[in-house]
Amino acid sequence: MKTQIRMKAHRFKTAPSAILAILCVSVSAHAVEKPANEVAGEARMFKSADGTTMPYRIFTPKKVENGKTYPLVLCFHGAKGRGTDNQARGSLAFPVLSSAEMQRKHPAFIVAPQCPLGGKRWVNHNWSDGAYDSKKVAVSDEMTLALSILDKLVAELPVDKTRIYVTGRSMGGFATWDAIARRPDYFAAAVPIAGGGDPQMAAQWKELPIWAFASAGDQTCPVAGTRAVVEAFEKVGGMIKYTEDPKKSHGQICEAWKEQEGLAEWLFAQHKDKP
Repeated sequence: MKTQIRMKAHRFKTAPSAILAILCVSVSAHAVEKPANEVAGEARMFKSADGTTMPYRIFTPKKVENGKTYPLVLCFHGAKGRGTDNQARGSLAFPVLSSAEMQRKHPAFIVAPQCPLGGKRWVNHNWSDGAYDSKKVAVSDEMTLALSILDKLVAELPVDKTRIYVTGRSMGGFATWDAIARRPDYFAAAVPIAGGGDPQMAAQWKELPIWAFASAGDQTCPVAGTRAVVEAFEKVGGMIKYTEDPKKSHGQICEAWKEQEGLAEWLFAQHKDKP
């Protein structure tokens, strides 16, 4: 099966090798591999000023050294991950990035908020409709809470503010596009998978490294939702990598974090010039 890959010329800022070498000294927060049915990290509950709560899971590198900062990856789950169990279900990025092997190479904070049941969504938009106008779609309460969790952690933890990333698949793919729409200058890179975003934001995202995934065989989140954004990027000369599969189903393309070689290395190599 052939996979279509389109990308614009790379002008990404890459983390200096010296920094990467230092970060690679650290190991996972759980050096011993966990059983397959045990989820890494710590379950926490966020409570906003008005009393609204949202569960989230956080993985912390085992050896956080004084004076050093570490990347943070915000992971948005898909629709099947909704609930209150706080097990990071529906977010393939979380278990991949928190694995002992990955943490040996790229120690980082990994965070996965959990959207509630009851038809709630990260983005109040029908997935089958694809792309949307973020100026006409109000930010959801769930996205507001997720970004509040992010703000709290960045304020409290030794996070490298030039290396804060966001990723998600399916409903979380829409969330990834929405997060960078609400905060276009905040993240160092984004990996939206099988989602849909706002093409009108392309000019503002022009310098933001993005690697997007979609499939022409996706019947749940149609490929048009991603293509529209990618085409808008190409018109403004934006920095985007786009991997489109011609046949994979929705579930199959959502496996990108498990199957795409070099994805983690690409993500952790991106950084902003300043916070």
